[in-house]
Amino acid sequence: MAYKETLWMACDSTDHLRAEYGPFHTRREAEVEAKKLGFGYLLRYEHILDDREEIEEVRCIFIELPEASATENSTNLHTRCASCGESATHEHGWQAEVWADIHEFEHSRHRVRLFEHTRGDGLKEIGDWRV
Repeated sequence: MAYKETLWMACDSTDHLRAEYGPFHTRREAEVEAKKLGFGYLLRYEHILDDREEIEEVRCIFIELPEASATENSTNLHTRCASCGESATHEHGWQAEVWADIHEFEHSRHRVRLFEHTRGDGLKEIGDWRV
């Protein structure tokens, strides 16, 4: 008897080289995170499992969020620590700088990287942002 397992991901596009964040157990959890990250899509993975709980088939379904078209050209800043992986999303550059200062003060020898996310261009690292 086959069993279906469903996982939800937040993603920025339907491209092959898309950014995905998750997995989540419910669509609502994935939608909340997608809004925080400025992502315009959800990705639903359906795994069909056999009696031994081995994957027989995988289905991927993209769902475009309704507010995605309204934020077509929006830009978000993302900070991520290269040492521990802790991350945050910011609307303004000064917020990213403050978050990075606090994180690097609390964790000696950690280095925070800054990324700019634009819906059309995806995620790009901003080098030398804290010279």
